[in-house]
Amino acid sequence: MTEVLKATHLESAHRGLARVWIEFESGLAQVPVIARLLSGRLRIEDYRSLLFNLRQQVVDGGRWISRAASHLEHEELRSLFIRHAAAEHRDYSMLEDNYVAAGGKREAIRGGVKNIGSEALSAFMFHAASQANPVGMLGAMFVIEGLGNRMAGPWAEAIRAQLALGEDAVSFLAYHGENDEDHLAMFDRALAMVVTDAVTATSVVRHARIVARLYRLQLEELDNV
Repeated sequence: MTEVLKATHLESAHRGLARVWIEFESGLAQVPVIARLLSGRLRIEDYRSLLFNLRQQVVDGGRWISRAASHLEHEELRSLFIRHAAAEHRDYSMLEDNYVAAGGKREAIRGGVKNIGSEALSAFMFHAASQANPVGMLGAMFVIEGLGNRMAGPWAEAIRAQLALGEDAVSFLAYHGENDEDHLAMFDRALAMVVTDAVTATSVVRHARIVARLYRLQLEELDNV
């Protein structure tokens, strides 16, 4: 296969992911909790609900990444996934700390269950990660890491300003706003390594589209268990 043809498939993946992102970003702005945040009307109970619900899904993050890594054929890609799982596996503890700093009780957030959107998102992640050579999971990472890189930082600042909270109450979002750029750089390297044909390009974009919709569903269904 020529380098020109490989580049064509990679470009196709990038175009597809860009379309997914535009739709995802515009859709998020319509979700009630995000709409209130963007319009300066966020309430403290909204923020606690967001933290509470995110924690129940985020606790699975390192697990599905590790599972995907165990099924990958590409050695370097497997190593990237393993390193990423190690970086993500304690993120839920920051959400717990933020919840407490925002006035919630730690035992409450630790005893929570996934809302119906989070159930769907986690179920898809584990299902997809369990497939043979699940390179399409790069599309899932694109959406989740893109959210952290592009939105988490501004959201953290807006939440602090609107609710008069300290850094200890927004550290999860602030951390991802600062660090997910590196994770996206890892994603770009991984994408260039494995997207060498139309089937892989299509799979990555399809996984991104599914995860974008399910992530939005998670936020639409806050506290609906």
